[in-house]
Amino acid sequence: MVEENKKVDNSAADAEFDWDAFTSEEGFSGGNRTELEAMYDKTLSTVAEKEVIDGTVISLNKREVVINIGYKSDGIVSLNEFRYNPELTVGDTVEVYVESQEDKKGQLVLSHKKARALRSWDRVNSALENDEIIKGYIKCRTKGGMIVDVFGIEAFLPGSQIDVKPIRDYDVYVGKTMEFKVVKINHEFKNVVVSHKALIEAELEQQKKEIIAKLEKGQVLEGTVKNITSYGVFIDLGGVDGLIHITDLSWGRVSHPSEIVELDQKLNVVILDFDDDKKRIALGLKQLTPHPWDALDAEMKVGDNVKGRVVVMADYGAFVEIATGVEGLIHVSEMSWSQHLRSAQDFMKVGDEVEAQILTLDREERKMSLGIKQLKTDPWEGIESKYAVNSKHTAKVRNFTNFGVFVEIEEGVDGLIHISDLSWTKKVKHPAEFTTIGAEIEVKVLEIDKDNRRLSLGHKQLEENPWDVFETIFTTDSVHEGTIVDVFEKGAVIALPYGVEGFATPRHLVKEDGSQAKIDEKLSFKVIEFSKAAKRIILSHSRTFEDVKKAEDTAKKKEAAKSTKKGVKKVKDSLEKTTLGDISELAALKSQMESGKDSEK
Repeated sequence: MVEENKKVDNSAADAEFDWDAFTSEEGFSGGNRTELEAMYDKTLSTVAEKEVIDGTVISLNKREVVINIGYKSDGIVSLNEFRYNPELTVGDTVEVYVESQEDKKGQLVLSHKKARALRSWDRVNSALENDEIIKGYIKCRTKGGMIVDVFGIEAFLPGSQIDVKPIRDYDVYVGKTMEFKVVKINHEFKNVVVSHKALIEAELEQQKKEIIAKLEKGQVLEGTVKNITSYGVFIDLGGVDGLIHITDLSWGRVSHPSEIVELDQKLNVVILDFDDDKKRIALGLKQLTPHPWDALDAEMKVGDNVKGRVVVMADYGAFVEIATGVEGLIHVSEMSWSQHLRSAQDFMKVGDEVEAQILTLDREERKMSLGIKQLKTDPWEGIESKYAVNSKHTAKVRNFTNFGVFVEIEEGVDGLIHISDLSWTKKVKHPAEFTTIGAEIEVKVLEIDKDNRRLSLGHKQLEENPWDVFETIFTTDSVHEGTIVDVFEKGAVIALPYGVEGFATPRHLVKEDGSQAKIDEKLSFKVIEFSKAAKRIILSHSRTFEDVKKAEDTAKKKEAAKSTKKGVKKVKDSLEKTTLGDISELAALKSQMESGKDSEK
């Protein structure tokens, strides 16, 4: 009941209140309403739509920024429009574009982004002319660089202009606000190029001058690995770059600099050399440590056996590292007792662990030669007993020459079979007609040349000389059947029985009908010359029938001569007994004898 009474009293009070007097000018104490409104209006700025003015940030949160432009109400702008400026705080003066004095809700509508865009080209041009440092927001990555928001304009930041050192990860810059310089504007295409590197270079240039002025050969400096290439490492000495060549990284062999150093690694280096302008600086890393040859065991000497790893291969030999930075050369001739020309790759490869003997050692020149064949016994020691003259062995054909065959009986023991010692019977023009490379061949030791490490060998000597027998078979004027196996300008080669060959000149190859004998024809041949010393048999087919005819002619002549002799004797006998009456008979006998002579002719 009490509460209801109170409500009645309040409503009665409201009804008794004079609202007209309250809203009338007479209702304000100390002055009239018009004067107060005029005074209030003077505190407000005159704002026109579609213009850019400055405002003050009076508050901000995670989403919006409240800006006072001196108008009767404040404007609200999205915080996204200020992402290029993460340091924005209350009290900062910012430019805004008045889009509308009042929207449907009576709210002042402002835009910071449009304000920046309207003034952007003026500001960008001014920044270029005045070499001004400006701030920009890196929006995203693009081909070759980054896109930067500068005064609301999308400017291009080339990758090479981000920093003085190479950039390995562009993505770490996305979303960052950085300082830039405008380096190029293309008004036709509305393109803007900015650089952050230009700001750093100015500072580094001064540092560089100070460092270069103090450079001295032998000076040790601390640097940072800036870049690694196949030929060396670039070191940042604090604004000045120097190069450590791959050969100056380590006393040992280095395949690639990344085996020794890594990017951004800090290390001490020594200055080896530089040009007159000190723009090309040669640095060294291995020079900060003692040379391995200086630490080599003083007791090491020629004849000692050492172990090492093959680090470099060449056709002429292999370099073996027996300690870091200490290498010896095993020449290919010291890899095997064999004298055949071979490549070092036939014996070993990079990475192989080998044992070798020291052949030469020069500590001053820091050179060493090694050998591995010395670990095996020299096969030529005791050669006279192992491969005595007239002993028989099996060898492998290694090489041909026009004059013979080079063979190897065992590794390091070579010999030559002269072409004339290949066969007793065949005329071998080239060894390839008789054998093949890689084939095995039976040999007999004829002579030992220990000084030149060469054996004189024979193959035909494994058999008795068949010419001792041939001498009794192929006697002069004996006739044998043969086959023509080769024909050339000077004659033909005839294959005879028992595997022997003979030779006939063209005139001795004429057949009885006058034609010339051809290859593969099987004919009778007469031996007209036999030479055991020269192993030569001269043959003739023509003589087989010419000699027969000549013998027949000779027999006929002898018979005719005998008949004539008998006739003469008869005439003589008749003359002794003749008379004048027998003259007619004598004339008849004479005619008979003459007719006999004509028939013989």
